[in-house]
Amino acid sequence: MCYIAAKAVLPSEIIELIQKYVEGEYIYIPKRKNNRQGWGTANNTRKEINIRDYNIYNEYMNGASRVELAEKYFLSKKSIDRIILKEKSK
Repeated sequence: MCYIAAKAVLPSEIIELIQKYVEGEYIYIPKRKNNRQGWGTANNTRKEINIRDYNIYNEYMNGASRVELAEKYFLSKKSIDRIILKEKSK
């Protein structure tokens, strides 16, 4: 996240109004709810994890043990169990 100077994007009237409440501090202005993206959608992380989970389940169904999968994908055995259950329920 980068910071933008208020002077560059806000009219002076709004800056003066904000200064009544916060002056010389950093503030975070969140996106409106209808402009928010879901986790991992902006950089394809969610898609990559879904592909990984699908591959883990397929390898498990083809005989790979949960311990082997945990070592291969650098995950805990509990995480592998969770992924297998999630993929199985699809």
